[in-house]
Amino acid sequence: MTPIYLDYNATTPIDPAVLDAMLPYLREHFGNPSSSHAYGQTGHEAVDRARQQVAALLNAQPDEIVFTGGGSEASNHALKGSVFLKVRGIFGRWAKDAHVIISAVEHPATIQPCEFLKRMGCRVTVLPVDGTGMVDPAAVRKAIERRTTIVSVMHSNNEVGTIQPIREIAAIAREHGALMHTDAAQSMGKVPMDVNDLGVDLLSIAGHKLYAPKGVGVLFMKRGVKLEPLIHGATHESARRAGTENVPHVVALGQACEIARQSLPQATERLRSLRDRLWDRLRAGLGERVVLNGHPDKRLPNTLNVNFVDRIGVDLLKAVPEIAASTGSACHEGDQQRHFTLSPVLTAMGVPLHLGRGALRLSVGRFTTEEEIDRAANALVRQAAS
Repeated sequence: MTPIYLDYNATTPIDPAVLDAMLPYLREHFGNPSSSHAYGQTGHEAVDRARQQVAALLNAQPDEIVFTGGGSEASNHALKGSVFLKVRGIFGRWAKDAHVIISAVEHPATIQPCEFLKRMGCRVTVLPVDGTGMVDPAAVRKAIERRTTIVSVMHSNNEVGTIQPIREIAAIAREHGALMHTDAAQSMGKVPMDVNDLGVDLLSIAGHKLYAPKGVGVLFMKRGVKLEPLIHGATHESARRAGTENVPHVVALGQACEIARQSLPQATERLRSLRDRLWDRLRAGLGERVVLNGHPDKRLPNTLNVNFVDRIGVDLLKAVPEIAASTGSACHEGDQQRHFTLSPVLTAMGVPLHLGRGALRLSVGRFTTEEEIDRAANALVRQAAS
């Protein structure tokens, strides 16, 4: 049988309605949206429509939406673009006058750009999290300073699902004149998102987490916010991101956002019901031999990250081929024994190695059924209890 897909946080399948929306722009509507003739006008109108659809999901203005090549590009642009703009007029010192604040549980699309900026001389402060993966706003207030350029804390964690207090953190950043960026790739379509309520200046979206194709994303840029372009060239995207727009994928992302907007908040409750059904069945079958990672309440409605006590996640998944999911640890083969390293997220949360090596991330989605949840739970309980 086809494995039960419980890895929606890694990527989502393309929604059939999204595929139907994009296909005409792969076939007949091939014009360059920058061209003035009829072919170009069709493409231009499609991009404008998609921009409105994305903006509606975020309660943003269409001119605040910048299409990118994915979520990683969007986060890179937010971080590098803010620092580059600040220091470009400083002779000789480059980035020493720039300061960035991130959390210890960020996605590599945030961590690695900051490592690059550190090599350029920028100072980076990494905030700790508690045992549930939560950032304390008081830690932000303590770390922020006059030279802080940008604070970047993800809206929700991709591994354990913990939702961060972005509104409180953004208010602190605003008080000190710093920009506030959040990586919202995992949250889009699962929980309501309102950029005005959150108070953020910059927000990243990845299409393939939202039932659109891979290779397309969005950077929300609040009106008045300026960044040095990450990609230089022509004046596409109002001179904020050079490169001819990927019209089919942009159309797909717009349609995906439209579907998400229409399905909320019902989608949130459905996902939570499926997630809790899975957790209840695991607990019923294994009791204290299964332990939750992440915040018990303030987490994504679709995400269940658990430690199977006295088991190894990698081995457990191999023994249950009818399930497609992710682990929270990496196994390294040695001559005498295997060595395990926890993910940076579980490590930052203080999860002990003996527990964390049994971690699995089980994430449900739009096409998950209750019957699949029951089969998956039964298979995991049967194998974990053996």
